[in-house]
Amino acid sequence: MSSLNKLLALLTLSLFVACKDNSIGQGAGPATKPYVFNWTVIADSSTQALTRQFFNEQGRYFNENNSGSTQFNYWPQAHALDVLVDAYVRTKDSRYLTYMNDWYGGVPVKNNGGFLNEYYDDMLWNALATLRAYDATGDKKWLDTSQLLWNDIKLGWNDTMGGGIAWRKGQRYYKNTPANAPAIILAARLYQRLKRPEDLEWAKKIYDWQLKTLVDPATGNTYDGINRQNDGKIDLTWKFTYNQGLMIGAGLEMFRATQNQTYLSDATKTANFTIADPELTNGGLMRAEGNGDGGLFKAVLVRYLTLLATEPAVPADTRTRYVNYLKFNAETLWRTGTQKPQVVYGTFWGNRPTDGKTDLTTQLSGATILEAMTRLN
Repeated sequence: MSSLNKLLALLTLSLFVACKDNSIGQGAGPATKPYVFNWTVIADSSTQALTRQFFNEQGRYFNENNSGSTQFNYWPQAHALDVLVDAYVRTKDSRYLTYMNDWYGGVPVKNNGGFLNEYYDDMLWNALATLRAYDATGDKKWLDTSQLLWNDIKLGWNDTMGGGIAWRKGQRYYKNTPANAPAIILAARLYQRLKRPEDLEWAKKIYDWQLKTLVDPATGNTYDGINRQNDGKIDLTWKFTYNQGLMIGAGLEMFRATQNQTYLSDATKTANFTIADPELTNGGLMRAEGNGDGGLFKAVLVRYLTLLATEPAVPADTRTRYVNYLKFNAETLWRTGTQKPQVVYGTFWGNRPTDGKTDLTTQLSGATILEAMTRLN
């Protein structure tokens, strides 16, 4: 049997084990046991499907989709690295470290020869992912990259709209959550690791601006941005799961950096709003936000809500509610939103694709929550 056939046989076996409903006889007829989710096997199948179908071996980056497009998009690369880090931390399997190191060599080549970019939010996603890679490996190249990005990101702060980091270098008047909440998370994490007072000062300054400008104080609902059309207006109707996830992460990391309970309360307020809001949660499932960029939004909510659900300082009943929410989403995705044996996900986790095709962004959201379940059980 060839190496490829062996790999496919092993994958098929693992999927069979992960998907099998066990039945036993009771009396005159059969009875079905409750469905058992082996999250370790499921996560292995998911992350291996991601690398097999989307990783560009020659270019050493992740392709736009599994339909033949090799287009490079910078910001999803960060979330693909995050999934590789998840798998490496979970398994210590050297294959994931190899993918990570290949990623490190290929992504800057495709990104105009380096990690710096026109978009501050794109750089922030990658700064967060490379910092996690440093935590997982201890390899200083990852920390150096995160620091390089952070130094450039700070230049995006300006006084328009009272402060905040711009969305992009060529549009410095427009400020949004995806360019500010990740900066809070990054600065707070750098402070926790390096103990530089200036990092905490930045985190507090950006947090205060974000909370005052783009968060509803009554509900914790986090708005997408302000002054997009240079008119001073907030985009009140742009409600996305990833903005809520980012504010959850910002509050949690500020709490961890300062032990100030107010920040943790902010995080739980936004989390509670997100779970209850019918525009963000549909029948208990995170909303579908389309393909393309929107396909990746749920991954951000999953990542930071998972961290909040495992934070010991959060009351046990609250953590249980978050775990149950994530668990319901993951179970639904695996049973009804995944096309097997390809292991391809739909944009809405209640519906599976039928043609084996999907975008990298959509696949990453599914891979993120299935990896997350191994940390929640």
